[in-house]
Amino acid sequence: MKFIDEAKIEVIAGDGGNGVASFCREKFRPFGGPDGGDGGKGGSIWAIADRNINTLVDYRFSKMHKARNGENGRGADCYGKGADDIMLRMPVGTLIIDNSDGEIVADLTEHGQVALLAKGGEGGWGNIHFKSSTNRAPRQKGDGKEGERRELRLELKVLADIGLLGMPNAGKSTFISAVSNARPKIADYPFTTLHPNLGVVRVSHEKSFVIADIPGLIEGAAEGAGLGIQFLRHLQRTRLLLHIVDLAPFDTVDPVKEAKAIVKELKKYDQSLFDKPRWLVLNKLDMVPEADRKKRVKDFVKRFGWKGPVFEISALTREGCQDLVIEIYNYLAEQRRLEQREEETQMVEEARGIVSIDPDDPRFKVLE
Repeated sequence: MKFIDEAKIEVIAGDGGNGVASFCREKFRPFGGPDGGDGGKGGSIWAIADRNINTLVDYRFSKMHKARNGENGRGADCYGKGADDIMLRMPVGTLIIDNSDGEIVADLTEHGQVALLAKGGEGGWGNIHFKSSTNRAPRQKGDGKEGERRELRLELKVLADIGLLGMPNAGKSTFISAVSNARPKIADYPFTTLHPNLGVVRVSHEKSFVIADIPGLIEGAAEGAGLGIQFLRHLQRTRLLLHIVDLAPFDTVDPVKEAKAIVKELKKYDQSLFDKPRWLVLNKLDMVPEADRKKRVKDFVKRFGWKGPVFEISALTREGCQDLVIEIYNYLAEQRRLEQREEETQMVEEARGIVSIDPDDPRFKVLE
């Protein structure tokens, strides 16, 4: 199945049914009064996150989704039937945006999460609701309300803890296949990876994290060169980026220049993504003579001006990969602990705010 991570759709909720003006005409009730029922509610359109779906391909070809209208009311106190709602199943990680004003309608981040996309119109009142002591034979009735209509843009952002960043042929696909259950296509030509790949990395039986490999960037990606920056959105939800660099390129390309080009394109795309924690991973050590490794690594880090964590690996022989995986898991575990601590602190502060009393508040009197 082709990987599709963007789509535009139109959702049209159903109109409410009209109420009816009707009067009872039974043989032994000559003045039975009004008995017009209400119109039924129009169908609404909902989105539901489904972890069994991993692409928006269904919405690339099926662009319009319309719910049925509610039935009109009838006499003899009969109400119109409400129309059924429509449930649109979307991948977990789908961002739903109103195309008219850019407002975020929903962010589906959990399996089973439901979001209302377009609300069905309410049914109109029948004349039974207009009866009063001064209006015994009301002829008023209400028309059904129109259902909402929206043009939406769907963007799929994969949910992963770790994102891989680097030039084509830097070894990202080899790395993700070495440490996870993912099996991406691997070849010795650029742009082998044409869509994001997800892999689950298991540190132990109960310890794991998710890693995402996206197609490689090249200089000028922000202007559309190569595959452009169309897949960078998939790194926005990650907690940590691994910048993988080919330390032993086959040609005369300078790896420092390539690494700086990646950082430049990252900053052009999104400042928040540029500010995200990033580790430097120098790959293909197996292609560097052992006596020359230390000098080449030191020279690269110095010329690159890198101040953060540095890891040396060979994704092909898996040298250094396990140590990197353990460091990643420890980092993620620490981040989760910090987030949990912040949430607990915030809850305590909110609880204190509920019961706290300002002694200077004139509404309270402090007894001595």
